Amino acid sequence: MRLNDVAPQLGSKRRRRRVGRGIAAGQGASCGFGMRGQKSRSGRPTRPGFEGGQTPLYRRVPKLKYFTLVNPKSFTIINVGALSSLAANSEVTLESLIKSGILTANDGSLKILGDGELTVALTVKAAAFTKSARAKIEAAKGTCEILGDE
Repeated sequence: MRLNDVAPQLGSKRRRRRVGRGIAAGQGASCGFGMRGQKSRSGRPTRPGFEGGQTPLYRRVPKLKYFTLVNPKSFTIINVGALSSLAANSEVTLESLIKSGILTANDGSLKILGDGELTVALTVKAAAFTKSARAKIEAAKGTCEILGDE
């Protein structure tokens, strides 16, 4: 066995396709790419992600700030100052505020904001509190209870 005797196995190598060499070669004229158009031209037909001139998906997908949330959390908000008209040591929930007429609509879980002053001690049960609201309720000898997802 010599180096010039070494050859690949029969059938393991295929000859390359000779395109554009006449009708007898089987791939003449348009070379198997059809007639005219973007896909028949030489080189890559389009760049990756190209959608025919339409703004492509990678540019439509929001990736910067200020895009709206898909499932936003909505709260029924009320300020601490609006709770000062309630009786001392009473329990404050979303339902009790609607019954008393302080709130007129249920827009989601209750969130307490810190605007205004509170002088009476209350037990407030809400889904969220701001830091200032929690401080004012506890300064008035009240308690804050965070409710789970409703």
